[in-house]
Amino acid sequence: MPEGGDDGTAGRLAEKGQSMKKRKWYSLYGQVIERRNLLDAFRKVKANRGAPGVDGETIARFEAQLDRNLDELERLLRQKRYKPSPVLRHYIEKPDGSLRPLGIPTVRDRVVQQALLNVLDRHGVFESKFLDVSYGFRPGRSTRMAMRRVKAHLEEGYTWVVDVDLKSYFDTIPHERLMEFVAEEISDGSVLGLIRAWLTAGVMDEGKITYPERGTPQGGVISPLLANIYLHYFDVKMTQHGYRIVRYADDFVILCESENRAKTAKGLLMQILEGELDLTVHPTKTRIVHVGQGFEFLGWHVQRAYGRLYFKPRKKALQKFKDKVRELTPRHGGQSLKAVIDRLNPVLLGWGRYFGVGHVKGLYETLDQWIRMRVRSVVFRKKAQPEWNWRLPTAELTRLGLVSLLTDCYVPR
Repeated sequence: MPEGGDDGTAGRLAEKGQSMKKRKWYSLYGQVIERRNLLDAFRKVKANRGAPGVDGETIARFEAQLDRNLDELERLLRQKRYKPSPVLRHYIEKPDGSLRPLGIPTVRDRVVQQALLNVLDRHGVFESKFLDVSYGFRPGRSTRMAMRRVKAHLEEGYTWVVDVDLKSYFDTIPHERLMEFVAEEISDGSVLGLIRAWLTAGVMDEGKITYPERGTPQGGVISPLLANIYLHYFDVKMTQHGYRIVRYADDFVILCESENRAKTAKGLLMQILEGELDLTVHPTKTRIVHVGQGFEFLGWHVQRAYGRLYFKPRKKALQKFKDKVRELTPRHGGQSLKAVIDRLNPVLLGWGRYFGVGHVKGLYETLDQWIRMRVRSVVFRKKAQPEWNWRLPTAELTRLGLVSLLTDCYVPR
């Protein structure tokens, strides 16, 4: 990982959460429903793309009648007659074969959620109170920054790690307790009504609508913020007790100076998460481990060996990447070489740059050779052979624009 990490102490982190000047936000709704804000919200929804919800309306169709649709949305919001539609349930297959449920809100509901998010972000309503230990879905923060913080704590001697796993976090957040946390900052009843309406809009699964009493709006742009609001309480409590925590949404680790301290931390987090926040901590996936044994966080495998810290892609991340490359390089797909390279390059750049800051030089050399072999197999429509290298040399693939993980993505240490 790149050098560096912030040096703020746990005391100062906790102090931020406690010493922020208390301010209740009252008049936000009028800003939410302003026409220019709704238009800006639509543009962001369009940029994020996404499938249609229960009404079948696509972004393109909504845009074709944009003025009319925004007029109608603004009118309903001003008259307090806006009512969100149920979220459309959709399933995707996970690597283990199980199904992961996703939610797709309608375009109009995404626009209104984004409009509220615009206003909340503009004023820093919640962002100003969040602690520095939280990195997920926040402006100016990233997974790379979170890993730098992990590295800094490990180098400071916090080498015992509580690796925490929450079961179905986004789907199990209790609505009433969440609304209590939201209402600590917002007193605008109309805004609170919008949020509650999204929480209770229901889910349509195979034509049947259910109304869960837990969970944030699936697929909604407001969900990550609500998830951070709920776990902010946990952040404050843990830092008040002096623990080094690094959290990215519902994925987090607690770093401690001793095994006994880690055991105490685990007991405290169980009390807060299950006892006070009514969440479920996975009993077998939550564990205490020394950095010498290694642990996984945000796609990385972190381990100390031979006196050094090593950051490498975890096995699942590597396997998922190779599966994607195989999918994009079928030997009998009938694709042109240019088409293959054009489809492959964004995947190589995205994955390669994310892990390129780690200890991956040797891995990237090996993967580059394997990727070139896969591309050659597409051209010759059979399993590649080493003797084919002269028929389609590396220099030619480079000239055609094929990304090299080692050359284009690896950051020398």
